[in-house]
Amino acid sequence: MSEYSKITASHRSRAAVIYVRQSTLAQLERNTESTARQYNLTARAEQLGWPRSGIRVIDADLGVSGSALGQREGFESLVAEVALGQVGIILALEASRLARDNAAWYRLLDLAGACDTLVADGDGVYHPGLFNDRLLLGIKGTMAEAELHVLRARLEGGIKNKASRGELRRGLPVGLIWGEAGGQIGFHPDEAVTGIIAAVFGQFAVCGSVRATWLWLRGQGLRWPLQRVAYAGKDGVLPEITWVEPTYHAVHTTLTHPAYAGAYVYGRTRKERYLDAGGALRQRSRRLPRDQWEVLIPDHHRGFIDWDTYQANQARIGVNIRPQARQPGTGAVREGCALLQGLATCGQCGRKLAIFYTGPAKCVPNYYCQGPAELVDGRGARHMNAGGQAIDAAVAGAFLTALAPAALDACLAAAQQLEDGHDAALAQHRRQAEQARYHAARAERRYRAVDPDNRLVARGLETEWNTTLQQLAGAEAELARRETTRPKTLSPAERAAILAFGDDLEAVWAAPTTTDKDRKQLLRTLLDEVNITLRRDDPEPGAGLILRWKGGAISELTVP
Repeated sequence: MSEYSKITASHRSRAAVIYVRQSTLAQLERNTESTARQYNLTARAEQLGWPRSGIRVIDADLGVSGSALGQREGFESLVAEVALGQVGIILALEASRLARDNAAWYRLLDLAGACDTLVADGDGVYHPGLFNDRLLLGIKGTMAEAELHVLRARLEGGIKNKASRGELRRGLPVGLIWGEAGGQIGFHPDEAVTGIIAAVFGQFAVCGSVRATWLWLRGQGLRWPLQRVAYAGKDGVLPEITWVEPTYHAVHTTLTHPAYAGAYVYGRTRKERYLDAGGALRQRSRRLPRDQWEVLIPDHHRGFIDWDTYQANQARIGVNIRPQARQPGTGAVREGCALLQGLATCGQCGRKLAIFYTGPAKCVPNYYCQGPAELVDGRGARHMNAGGQAIDAAVAGAFLTALAPAALDACLAAAQQLEDGHDAALAQHRRQAEQARYHAARAERRYRAVDPDNRLVARGLETEWNTTLQQLAGAEAELARRETTRPKTLSPAERAAILAFGDDLEAVWAAPTTTDKDRKQLLRTLLDEVNITLRRDDPEPGAGLILRWKGGAISELTVP
């Protein structure tokens, strides 16, 4: 049966639809011949007997994948018109242009067969209602889906094989760039970029909190670098760096990215399919735990920190969350005066204790446990409720007793840290001032090189020069202000005074300059948990404390 014998007057009385699709925007830009061939199917429709006015092109799906996840408005409108009996023939370059998954393909064939709609490609004209044509179209659809699977398997296999050697080039975080050799990763040569990254890791080692590190950057007036690409140009030109205000997300990404620890990683996320509220099939990325990463190569390149420090940082960040029942983690240190915030647990049920404050100024800490949330007379009954002042004092005393042997070493370390003088913030401000001087000098050279009579260009370069001079003046003024406020080197008398504090830790602990937040951070350096049990029915009522120290040691206290 020839292709013309399948076409009837009923078919020609309805529209001939040309379906045009390219899978990606890159294909649309580069594979122009394929797109042109699809548009030229209008000539084939005319050869089959359709008038020019009866031919319509659907190209709304250019740049959209034909797989199951492709949300194709053009294809859905085509299916709707076929179901309404408005289409006499569908023309496509090949079956894969219409669909790459059998679910969509057979849905179209079922409707086309029921509504007497023909399907045509470069090989012929088919009627989905005829058994032989339906069989051939089914095979073509299956081959189109299988072809997509084979192509994807080849590409993914090559990508994973290259990634397993640490040579697959993917986007790098700011401060790292790809080198010329395969898999070579190095630091960005701009000291201002690497300096701010190093300062972030140094400050996190001191404060132990992502938010505190971010607030430190903002308080010091430091800028944050943005790097659009991680590759040097063919002529060796480095990617341009844009300086912006630091954000919490940028700091968190920096502290949690394994590339800064010298590790090469691949497969940190996994694609998952799900149905949205409208019933459409969607795809999302899910972050995987470290033991499920496909490729992890420690010591692949030089990092800002080592791998052990990175793992310790992740554990530290992980516990800076709101404490969950029966889960590890103490939460980030807050400003309240309850010293055992996040450390105290209930001696009966093991839950973490919550805190509330009483007194006229709401400054007296109390610890309580809601327990199983039992109701008494229609109100929630607290599992345990204990005043916190005596408990905090007892724990602080035990802590100072345990710390006494290391007090002198701690004071010496503090004195050495103060004597270092040049902190990371001041060094970064010097780099920013140097960078501003370079930009101002470059703008001046560009302005002086232009023809003075070409005022259209000269005015723009003059404005740019003035802007860079203003930025330079601001950077130098800020640098001068911070240099004048920088702490001076300790004198011998000041050094002796600091060392003298090692003999009286209680004075340092109770000093007005030592905040409650500082005290809680100190407690967490030695303590993992303080378990509290109330003994109201004993002959001598009180609270029994079990202190679990880091390293596994346990001590017990009784507070009247």
